[in-house]
Amino acid sequence: MMYSDYSNFFGMHLIWWFLWIILLFWIFAIPYDIPGQRAKKDTPLDILKKRFASGEINNEEYQEKKTLLKKN
Repeated sequence: MMYSDYSNFFGMHLIWWFLWIILLFWIFAIPYDIPGQRAKKDTPLDILKKRFASGEINNEEYQEKKTLLKKN
């Protein structure tokens, strides 16, 4: 039996490419935290919101600093 060069692509070769594509999609596109993955740094506005939520600063300070951050 003679096989052409294209016959390998439609056998296990195609399955391996499909598995690699799924693996790469899982690594880069899934939004869940993966152990060992770098966490995104909080923006200054996120930090300000956390400080306000925890009670470190009052509403007046929050609004003042928020307007300063939004200007930049």
